[in-house]
Amino acid sequence: MRPTVTDIAREAGVSLATVDRVLNGRPGVREKTISAVNEAIARLGYVRDLAAANLARGRSYKVAAILPDTESQFVQSLADALATAGSLAVTSRIDLRLLRFPAEDPHQLAALLASLPHQGYVGAALMAPETPVVRDAVRLVRSKGIPVVALVSNLPNAGCDHFVGIDNTAAGRTAGVLMGRFLGAGPGQIIVVGQSLLARDMVDRRRGFDEVMLRDFPNLDVLPSLETHGSSGTLREVVTRRLANSPNVIGIYSMGDGHRALTQLIDDMKLSGRITVICHELTPHVRTALQQGQVTAVITQNLGHLARSTLRVLRAKADNQPLDESQEQIRIEIVLRENLPILPDPPGPTPDDQIA
Repeated sequence: MRPTVTDIAREAGVSLATVDRVLNGRPGVREKTISAVNEAIARLGYVRDLAAANLARGRSYKVAAILPDTESQFVQSLADALATAGSLAVTSRIDLRLLRFPAEDPHQLAALLASLPHQGYVGAALMAPETPVVRDAVRLVRSKGIPVVALVSNLPNAGCDHFVGIDNTAAGRTAGVLMGRFLGAGPGQIIVVGQSLLARDMVDRRRGFDEVMLRDFPNLDVLPSLETHGSSGTLREVVTRRLANSPNVIGIYSMGDGHRALTQLIDDMKLSGRITVICHELTPHVRTALQQGQVTAVITQNLGHLARSTLRVLRAKADNQPLDESQEQIRIEIVLRENLPILPDPPGPTPDDQIA
């Protein structure tokens, strides 16, 4: 028979109310008594049923998923996956709120983060570049006892409680292997384009890409990164200029968003099928571009898994419980036209991937 709180109280020689205060971390208990209760818990092998305890006291987990307010198909697909995971997690007493911030305004994001402790949130997942303003805002909200999880792009200097996403350095290395294998020994030039090198996922992907290209494909010349800051007009301008000044371009590595503008430009310049294009995330537009031969290969991740993992991690952090690291590892996937699924994977949970 499993030990109960009554057994703990009897073993420690204290009241049930005292055991309850210790288990829930409430003040008013002497250190000597806390030690006695914890020793009794260890001797009896008591394992607390957090779900039952939270249900008994009516606790819910109000958590925020904070995403940039952009027209990005990837961000919208991620928001949809989070909303679906949130609706399925209602029975686990998770109350997910999707919040948006202006993508180019870190000060508004900082203000949004600062407001969380006053609105009853117990955790937040954040997808944002790591600027000094954002870093300090994350540290502030964590100092108020609210765990913060970095989402998609890591925030390594902000002291986040966890990162949910693929290994972006490994994703960059994967892009390098694909580019080199498709292009062969060279020679030729490769354009690299991304939103901003302030974003950690962009930095990590470029680092991994360069590692492989320098080591395994030295005859391919990888050009300096072009930054678009999320603007389709800027992407067309900088890529057009680079193509005009670099006559031997045979490949493009797109590290982030901007796929619609990029594939339109490739079509306008009659480069479809003549240039190798490697990009990230299987958005609806990229799916079509793969089918039409404008994109050669896509490195992607399962957004349903990403969303469910985010909610599991936030709840575990709110309860100060350990994670199942193997369950929360987001895998890198490679999609070609030849293995393109007929329909996107649904964001709903699989039997072994529930938010328990």
